[in-house]
Amino acid sequence: MHIKVKVSTDQNKEKIEKISEDRFECFVKEKPENNMANKRLIELLAQYFGITENKVRIVKGHHSPSKIFSIEI
Repeated sequence: MHIKVKVSTDQNKEKIEKISEDRFECFVKEKPENNMANKRLIELLAQYFGITENKVRIVKGHHSPSKIFSIEI
């Protein structure tokens, strides 16, 4: 399954909001430096879907706030 995620970094609270069936908005505390925000986002998505982190990967948008993720359920 592929999902589209809009990421806001350097926030006070971390949360995931489901916008539609395949679109999410995520807020993470980490800054977009040294891949820290992407790593945290993968952790949060894995936790949200109840799967391990190795089943979540970025397909497109490594350096962009709009990303496409592959989720293996």
